[in-house]
Amino acid sequence: MTDLHTPAHAAALDAADPLPTLRHEFLIPRHGEEEQAYFVGNSLGLQPRGARGHVEEVMDKWAMEAVEGHFTGQAQWMPYHELVREPLARLVGALPHEVVAMNSLTANLHFMLVSFYRPTRERPAILMEAGAFPSDRYALASQVGFHGFDPDTDLIELQPDGPGGVFSMESIERAIAEHGPRLALVLWPGVQYRTGQAFDLARIAALAHAQGALCGFDLAHGVGNLELKLHDSGADFAVWCHYKYLNAGPGAVAGCFVHERHARSDRPRFAGWWGHESATRFRMGPEFVPTPGAEGWQLSNPPILGLAPLRASLDLFDRVGMRALREKSLRLTGYLESLIRARLGETLDILTPAEPARRGCQLSLRVIGGRGLSGRAAGRDLFEDLARRGVLGDWREPDVIRISPAPLYNTHGDIVRFVAAVEAWRDA
Repeated sequence: MTDLHTPAHAAALDAADPLPTLRHEFLIPRHGEEEQAYFVGNSLGLQPRGARGHVEEVMDKWAMEAVEGHFTGQAQWMPYHELVREPLARLVGALPHEVVAMNSLTANLHFMLVSFYRPTRERPAILMEAGAFPSDRYALASQVGFHGFDPDTDLIELQPDGPGGVFSMESIERAIAEHGPRLALVLWPGVQYRTGQAFDLARIAALAHAQGALCGFDLAHGVGNLELKLHDSGADFAVWCHYKYLNAGPGAVAGCFVHERHARSDRPRFAGWWGHESATRFRMGPEFVPTPGAEGWQLSNPPILGLAPLRASLDLFDRVGMRALREKSLRLTGYLESLIRARLGETLDILTPAEPARRGCQLSLRVIGGRGLSGRAAGRDLFEDLARRGVLGDWREPDVIRISPAPLYNTHGDIVRFVAAVEAWRDA
């Protein structure tokens, strides 16, 4: 009988995979004489080999043309942000005028809240998940307070009701129904950062709208991970970053979605000149006329050097398509789960839902015990030992190790290496 857990079998799976790895398109950090097994694409994606060329193109244009670079060539700077518009729309399942690359994630969240969180005395509340990424909570609490309401009562944090900190759809539905008359907004993650749980965005948006609330999503861990259909979901807005699965570099320019029903919205917004319609922008008039669609929420001209690496990554996503990447992700993550259950069942507990539709490529793990340690001490010891062996995961307090096999560059061989490294730690 074939051993399904050997490096040889993993190599055979990689060779036969319907979507051959694009690992060769990335720069893989080294560990001694070999490459790292890098499972941290959910925190910072690897550098596409094509990124340097796009950045150097901008640098050379700046050196040789200076201000004229705004107006010359295929990659001229004036409409540079438009080079990523259609690939982004394809990636997130949106219409081109519904997306824009701008700012950073939390800045975009604040700008969206200016327009889509309009509390009243009767409807002051925002519903979010307990244990959200801190920046989201900071933003939401500060917005509630800014409008003169009390975060202690008007920022409603739904506690998880499932094992490992996951949420049932039933609990989300109950919470929206219970607080519906007071809700101005539901803000929910596409994928919960600590547990890796994925959510039914269309269902959540429909539940919020049925109660008279608006709905937005933080897709920091969803974009480039799940096959999204933002337009069809009915969400009012969404925000995300590009430095995780989108491999656009540390602190990369972020992304934003605004549904087309708000394309010519008269909702209040914080305006800036780059959001003014392009045809009359340089008349420098005093009246703000927003560009229809998401681009109307722009403030300043985009950072060209920041957008350049994103072009390289989007080229790769466009080459293979999100559906094929998602299918490969299911194969890789399923293989990781099967090896953990078969060989590490007494060492690691998987917090992420087992159903493939309820997770992306991240498995969040808690160490049950090993080396005479338990709890957080065991988790930290394993995490640090893995790094010493060139196997990089991600630590989240208080005791979670996140392992994310990104389908663009991770392989079945990486997964066998991770499992073998955990076994070596356990058995030492």
